Amino acid sequence: MRIAADDTISRAPPAGSAFEVLQIFLKLGLTCFGGPVAHLGYFRDEFVTRRRWLDEHAYTELVGLCQFLPGPASSQLGFAIGLMRARLPGALAAWAGFTLPSAIALTAFALGAHRLGGAAGNGVLHGLKLVAVAIVAQAVWGMARTLCPDRQRAGIAVLAMLAILFSGASLAQLGVILFGGLAGLALCRGLPPAPLGHLAMPLSRGVGGFALAAFFILLLGLPLAQRVTGSHALALFDAFYRSGALVFGGGHVVLPLLRDAIVTPGWMSDSDFLAGYGAAQAVPGPLFTFAAYLGALVKPVPHGLAGAALGLAGIFLPGMLILLGVLPFWDALRRRPGAQAAMRGVNAAVVGILGAALYNPVWTSAVTDSADFGLAALGFVLLTSWRAPPLLVVLLCALGGGALALAG
Repeated sequence: MRIAADDTISRAPPAGSAFEVLQIFLKLGLTCFGGPVAHLGYFRDEFVTRRRWLDEHAYTELVGLCQFLPGPASSQLGFAIGLMRARLPGALAAWAGFTLPSAIALTAFALGAHRLGGAAGNGVLHGLKLVAVAIVAQAVWGMARTLCPDRQRAGIAVLAMLAILFSGASLAQLGVILFGGLAGLALCRGLPPAPLGHLAMPLSRGVGGFALAAFFILLLGLPLAQRVTGSHALALFDAFYRSGALVFGGGHVVLPLLRDAIVTPGWMSDSDFLAGYGAAQAVPGPLFTFAAYLGALVKPVPHGLAGAALGLAGIFLPGMLILLGVLPFWDALRRRPGAQAAMRGVNAAVVGILGAALYNPVWTSAVTDSADFGLAALGFVLLTSWRAPPLLVVLLCALGGGALALAG
């Protein structure tokens, strides 16, 4: 592996260690409640605002790229940040720290652990949803000020937001990203060049080509290998791999694919599937760790811990392979004037996507009365004006939600 030379961008921050990356992402994996959109807010606060590992433009370009590629967008973003900081060991450390806490919790639930119950427990879970409102609102506010400073980009963001709000299509995000790129080409060519940020990736194009080849070989070859061998382990791995390879944006969009892959063949009942989905809302980290619960509970062997590990590997692997395949080519492409104009539009579209998500599902699923609004507003002010650590806001909103539930 090598770091491609790039004299046109600012020098990257000093490299860190995989252990440093693991520590930071483990903290995020234990505190990032609210789903993939909220995760983007947590990551922005941690790596753009606090640690300055990359700037706003570089961060948003990575967000747009991960939204455009199939796979779990927030996990791919964390993987890329870890890769930039400490090469491939850092990328794997970022994935492990962000993923394993929720995966372990959901595996434990599948194997019989008790969930939070009662009024106080339900209130705490509701308070965690309100954290997501504050985090996403902070992200939208900060990114809009930086990335939509003129009428062209503000207009692209508003149109993107409206398209998401009024479209029920599962591929709407992909269409909005494409729209943003085309609108940027048409409207943003005459704008002053934006700083390119720090996006030199420690990967050669050969490694990228190998990763892309592996992505397609597994996508096409796993079903054939399963038919030849009759192995249920291969069938299970293929079910999770296909689900991870065919979903854009990650998050809740993967659920219909997983249901079709796991429930339809009779490997699990609908009631067990929905119970696990409910539990997945109560844990931090990526929703794709729902695969650990499913793998632990499927009827044929392997299940239990082996099935959970197989589910996690299968659902996350395709998104990471295609990201590794694209990143070595991305840095050269983004320097071209046409690509910069397109990315201005994509960045504005990402702001619109976040704005739509702030309303639905984040706001609509969390804010039900004036007390909820007040608690979410408190979290937003603490994050934006007081610069409070996100962990403190998580604890305050969780305790506030429990207290409101007991008082009601």
